Amino acid sequence: MSVAQTPDDTGAASSSALHDTRTVLDGAEIARALTRVAHEIVERAKGADNLVLLGIPTRGVFLARRVAERIRDIEGRDIPVGSLDVTMYRDDLRRAPARALLPTDIPTSGIDDKVVVLVDDVLYSGRTIRAALDAMNDIGRPRAVQLAVLVDRGHRELPIRADYVGKNIPTSHSEKVHVLVTEHDGQDAVLISGGTTTESSATQDTTTEAHA
Repeated sequence: MSVAQTPDDTGAASSSALHDTRTVLDGAEIARALTRVAHEIVERAKGADNLVLLGIPTRGVFLARRVAERIRDIEGRDIPVGSLDVTMYRDDLRRAPARALLPTDIPTSGIDDKVVVLVDDVLYSGRTIRAALDAMNDIGRPRAVQLAVLVDRGHRELPIRADYVGKNIPTSHSEKVHVLVTEHDGQDAVLISGGTTTESSATQDTTTEAHA
């Protein structure tokens, strides 16, 4: 059974047809990773002033909301959260199948002179983030832009690096990373599927060592 999702540069996939997979992060581990990311954001920003979180649809939006909730618990104040659709800014529009436009919701406070933290589920080639930067240019001029991702799976094609990473997970190009969130998929998990037996074993060994 194939994964029913338009391919993108994240290498992430939907919850449909997840057979022959292995779990690399469970719900508790995702929760701890997001809590750590929230603390790192606050520490780097020296508080929560002028912070804005923008999630990249689909699952990045839910992750951004969770990180904002954790920052509120730390700092005792709400953080503006929005979403940023990058569909029309992608560099593969001519080659990829047609994509449905997803919501862009910018907080009423805007992003001018703010520290904007983009939040996505998986960082892969970097092309989605490049598109997000282009999209922001049409919205405002932040003081700084940072990137938080739940999973960095490597294989960058552009000079883009995440400032905050929940988990570095080595993968092969032939593998798929499936990020599931309760709000959209009914459960929290990060799964890997595909790849050859040798590739899968090597990735699993590396991930196990990283947990140790």
